[in-house]
Amino acid sequence: MPSKQSPEQKKTVERVMHEYKHGELRIRGSGPKVKSPKQAIAIALHEAGASNQESPKTNKQNLARTKAKERKGETAKDAAEGRGRSKSAKAGAEPTKAELYAEAKKRDIPGRSKMSKDELARALRH
Repeated sequence: MPSKQSPEQKKTVERVMHEYKHGELRIRGSGPKVKSPKQAIAIALHEAGASNQESPKTNKQNLARTKAKERKGETAKDAAEGRGRSKSAKAGAEPTKAELYAEAKKRDIPGRSKMSKDELARALRH
């Protein structure tokens, strides 16, 4: 029996389920984390434009919107991998404390969890 999903739809469903599996999938992008596998599947089908609960026109619009987000790097997977643009990168301002902490963690700087934003910035400069 042939699949009813296009290759783009399959790829989108795969990405969303990957985000769910790694605890990165959130409700409406910034809400609480998705904990239910059924909800993750519903979100995946919605984003892929493969839901049987919506009209073909709406499904087509959803897939187009999702593909545009993927091209811009605005998905949870892209943000987790550092490909999405952060607030400070958009504004051209200094990095946030969370960004500094992530970099300190990557460099394995001791005592980073108790450091202030300024202390993290100083430690990263050395």
